[in-house]
This record gives sequence, C-alpha cells and structure tokens, in this order.
Amino acid sequence: MSNEARVAEERAILVGLDLKSRSHRGSNQRGSTDPSANDVEESLDEMKSLAGTAGAHVEETIVQARQAPDSATLIGSGKLEELRRLVTFHDAHMVLFDAELTPTQLRNLERALDCKILDRTQLILDIFARRARTREGQLQVELAQLNYLLPRLAGRGTEMTRQGGGIGTRGPGETQLETDRRGIYRRIKKLNDQLESVRGGRGTQRRQRQSVPLATVALVGYTNAGKSTLFNRLTGAEVVADARMFATLDPTVRHLTLPSRRKVLASDTVGFIRNLPTTLVKAFRATLEEVTEAAVLLHVVDASSPSAPQHTARVFEVLADIGADQTQQILVLNKMDQMESAASDTESLAQRIQSLAQRIMGEVKAGARTEAVPVSARTGAGFDTLLQAIDNALPLDPVSHQRFVIPAGEGSLIHLLHERAKVLSSQYRDDVCELEAEVPESVKRRLAGYLVE
Repeated sequence: MSNEARVAEERAILVGLDLKSRSHRGSNQRGSTDPSANDVEESLDEMKSLAGTAGAHVEETIVQARQAPDSATLIGSGKLEELRRLVTFHDAHMVLFDAELTPTQLRNLERALDCKILDRTQLILDIFARRARTREGQLQVELAQLNYLLPRLAGRGTEMTRQGGGIGTRGPGETQLETDRRGIYRRIKKLNDQLESVRGGRGTQRRQRQSVPLATVALVGYTNAGKSTLFNRLTGAEVVADARMFATLDPTVRHLTLPSRRKVLASDTVGFIRNLPTTLVKAFRATLEEVTEAAVLLHVVDASSPSAPQHTARVFEVLADIGADQTQQILVLNKMDQMESAASDTESLAQRIQSLAQRIMGEVKAGARTEAVPVSARTGAGFDTLLQAIDNALPLDPVSHQRFVIPAGEGSLIHLLHERAKVLSSQYRDDVCELEAEVPESVKRRLAGYLVE
C-alpha cells in the first residue's frame, strides 16, 4: 500500500473479547485447537476486513479474555489502561470493538480514551450508508442508524455534535439527535411509512410477475463469497464485483434463460455476515422479502475458505430469521479454480468437493431439499450443471415432453416454441411442421390445439 493511501486512512485499534470460563483458560495456549479461540480469531479477521472496507487501517489488535463482559467498559480497567497507551502510541483516530457496546459502555470508553469509539454494528452501518445507492437502500440504512443511536442519546450531550467527518459519521447526521428526541421518533415513523410504501410497490410488482409463470431465483450467501461475479456470468449483468465486504447492497434483478428455454428472474442480494445486527435484519426486511418470495435460493459458498461450513451455517441462521429456511436451496460451491490449484496428490479435487459438501451439510443439518453444485464463477466451470440443477429444482411451470403438429403458415407459433421451449426435432411435411420438444406448462397450454397425443 502506498504512503499516500495510508495517510488518507484513519488509524484504528481493534479490540476483541474472548468470553470463556476459567476452567478453559489453561487450554488456550499456542497450538491449541480450542474452537472458541478459532472463532474469536476469525471474527477479528472479519472486523479487519470491515475496517478496511470502511477506510480504516488497523494498527494493532488486542484481545481480552474474560468470564463475562465488564458492565462499565466491556474489557475492564486494566485492559482499558493498556488500550489508552496504545491509542497514544499509534495516535489512533478510533478504537473498534468486535462486539455491540451498551450505551453506558460507549460513554465510559469515549470519556476514558478521548477518541472515536465504534462497535461492530456502527461499523457495518457506516459501510451500508456509504454503499446504499437506491432510495430504498438509503431509507433502510437511515432507519437502522436511528434505531441504533436512539437509546444511546442519554448523557451524550455535546458529544453528539461530532462534525469532524470520517467513519461512523455518515448517514442521517447526528446534530438532530441532540436537539429533540421526539423529532427522532417522528423521523423513524416517517421512514417506516415510506418503507411500507416500498413494500406495497414491491408487492404490486410481485403480483404482476406472478400473473405470468416467471419464477425468481435469489442468490444468497456470506459476504465476499462471489455472488456478484456468479450473477454477472449467469445473466450478463455488470454488477460491481469487489473483494471488499458488502460490495453489493442494493438488489439487482435480471432475466435468465434455462436449458429448458424457461425464463426466470435472477436476483442478487446483499451478503450476510456473522453477528449481523438485528437492526439491519429488520430494516432490510423489504429487500429480504425478495429472498422469502423466491422459488429457489442459490446459496453461494466460498469453497476455498477454511470457514466455509461455519459461514454457511451463519447464512442459514439469517434465512431462518426471515422465514426463508424452508425454501429449496442449491449450494453453489464457488471458487473451484482456487480449490483445484490447492489440491494435493493424495486427495483429488472430486474428493475434496465431496468432503466439503458433507461437512457443510453436517454443519447446517440440511435436508433433502438441498443439493451441492461445484462451480467457478471466474472461469465458468460447472455452469451447465448449475443451470440444469436450477431447471430441475423449479416448481413453477413444469416441463414435459410433447409432440406438436403446427400449420407451416403459423410462423409465430413455431417461433414461440423455439423461443420458449427446448425443441428436440422438427420436420416439415406437406403444409405442416411436426415438432418434438421439452415444453413448459404455460407454452403447452397456449399450443394445446396442436398437441399430438
């Protein structure tokens, strides 16, 4: 990274909390395989990625092991003193906490450290405020920010006038939060009303789509699993595909043609993350309704990540929260090209894929409604299999094998069959055209008068 880029970044100290009983502390030594220690490390790595996405550079990371969080400062007085020295040494702009701070903890930490304090929820909200492009997304982010900040107004006083800019200050602005609590409640009510209007509009659009047999396939998955790259290759769209977290915030919908010639709508959605703030899940329910209404979910998994089973389980938890856990899913094991380059002589790629799929299924306790398809969104490998799996999984507008005899002069009907069905053979005899095709039910009904039993 260049010196200029480093100067533009805000310097941060990252703080993690490792909650464990005293009886387990002795096992958490170097080389230990303690699952809780691994979980804390992965969560901190994720926070570093979030910080980088927001425009901060983590200068140093500290972890406090405790039986329970300290009610006043989360980490206790001893660790707080160490943290104060680190802030001074690095001349840090902020301290990031990989936890959700209570209003009391937030106030005490700001007074003790005399710098900006952000917890996990605030950092994610800041990224969302930067990434929201549509009016709906901006409304959702503002609602989440106001709901988060409202209980933290008490006692903040003039501290709420932080006008210096930077991470944690984007969005609706904090000057109104110090003036009138009732004004905040009125704003929240107005935002809820506007989002209800959005939901009504989405409901109208959904009913219009349902008036014709056009199913929706929604892409879901952990953030940075490759959903947008997969979506672009499937549909030819140009959605931003970025290694940074939450590169895609506002949903995008495009048409997709399956091998059976059926057309479906493919929807790209925001990536999930561990400990996704409940305020965000509630605020983005209007967007997530597209997931709950989908006929099939493409659950994209970064197969090259050692934490793939755990990431998949996190996504299943969010899907359960929004009532979409019973929707049929296809586990898309993405980034097969990276797995192939890392495959050893003793274990073939096929064996690694099978082992990964079994571990994921065991982690999420997935049922018979879930199957796994390995692909590479970057190279396109496995896409034929994936499209066929989507075709087989769709319950809407089922496909059947049929024969038709259509007058040769009815060119529009013959064209319809070629466009909307998979024509297996066609032959002209005299003044008619005989066709054999795999045809969706909707097309079959339109051509019922030309069917040959």
